[in-house]
Amino acid sequence: MKILALTAGAANMYCGSCLRDNALAAELKAQGHDVILAPVYTPTRTDEPNVSEHKVFFGGISVYLEQHLSLFRHTPWLVDRLWDSPLVLKLASRSSIPTNPQFLAEMTVSMLQGEDGFQSKEIGKLIRWIKSEPPPDVVTLPNSLLIALARPIREAIGRPVCCTLQGEDLFLSGLPEPSRSQALDLIRAHIDHVDGFVAVSDYCARFMCGYLGIPKHKMHVVPLGINLEGYDPSFRFRTNCFTVGYFARVTPEKGLHLLCEAYHRLRHGSEFSGATLEAAGYLAPEYRGYLQSIEAQMKDWGLGQEFCYRGELDRRGKIDFLRNLDVLSVPSTYDEPKGIFLLEAMAGGVPVVQPRRGAFPEVLAKTGGGILVEPDDPDSLAEGILSLWKDRARLEQLGRQAAQGVREHYSVARMAARALGVYGSLTSEHADDRDRARHRA
Repeated sequence: MKILALTAGAANMYCGSCLRDNALAAELKAQGHDVILAPVYTPTRTDEPNVSEHKVFFGGISVYLEQHLSLFRHTPWLVDRLWDSPLVLKLASRSSIPTNPQFLAEMTVSMLQGEDGFQSKEIGKLIRWIKSEPPPDVVTLPNSLLIALARPIREAIGRPVCCTLQGEDLFLSGLPEPSRSQALDLIRAHIDHVDGFVAVSDYCARFMCGYLGIPKHKMHVVPLGINLEGYDPSFRFRTNCFTVGYFARVTPEKGLHLLCEAYHRLRHGSEFSGATLEAAGYLAPEYRGYLQSIEAQMKDWGLGQEFCYRGELDRRGKIDFLRNLDVLSVPSTYDEPKGIFLLEAMAGGVPVVQPRRGAFPEVLAKTGGGILVEPDDPDSLAEGILSLWKDRARLEQLGRQAAQGVREHYSVARMAARALGVYGSLTSEHADDRDRARHRA
């Protein structure tokens, strides 16, 4: 199958969506499929071999300039190459460009206006390139924020378009009014131009059908999958210290402060001892103050020596960090639709303690690799961790179930098989529709 997959770069950040898109494309390529993974906004950053194209569409600098300065909406395409090159975009990505919804509200609405928005020139560049290439069997969009591309792509090449849904609702919910309502209305207006939607979890599928008004017959579920190379549950670092771990972006919505509060209650309100709390993950400049406040609080509680932030980790560092843990917890304060960090920890035999929300219940139901606690409740989180600290036999059993469950349900090969099934059904339906239209004519 020939697949054109767009993927949204996240500047200098490790992004779960980028990791997912790259892993899927790499696996499909390994299976012999013809896949072009085309970055949008910035080059993608992954901790595995990057299989995306060097050419970047909707270059972040161009999109920004066209949004704020009308002159750049009409500059020649050859001139645009100066700031659309991967090198320039990578250099720009190293600086701190705010990525919060408030800053990007107007740009989001403009992008969703498609050919009526300020970035219409960029749509023309993409379509010209797509038409210059052999037509793919299917085109996939990385999220609903780019859904305005569906109609021009379908009209240009007459191929089905599929839109992946993987957590953009958090961004949309943070948009200020009236931008939020405008963005949602625009997304809903483009749904008819999309042949099928792919959600990364059952929870995501149910929620987004209601949130965006997507017809159920257009919704498909392709659960996440990870590359299991290097994850060996039999090789774990064992010490006398019980290590509680956190591995995710360091932001308030991921709940590191809740985990620290639970750890504090464990240490000062129970027999829990001989432990440390270690965190790792991408830290954006705008959240350094958040981490510093956590470190200061831990010191005030007399636990400063038991907390350590290990920084941003590459793949080798990530695997080593995770295998050093006894338990992992990322107590997100919102309904997380993905949770790649759970799969990565469990792949190495590390059980997890997670709030009962979002996709977490279905992941643990399939894998049996951890326990659920009440959301936004440090006491419940503390009790869950304490129960595993007390019962090492159960801890070991959950770890074994975690490793087996990820391999059975969440491998990248399984994700690729599910994706191919969806793409195949969309191409068949599209061919049938085309045949019916021809017969009517």
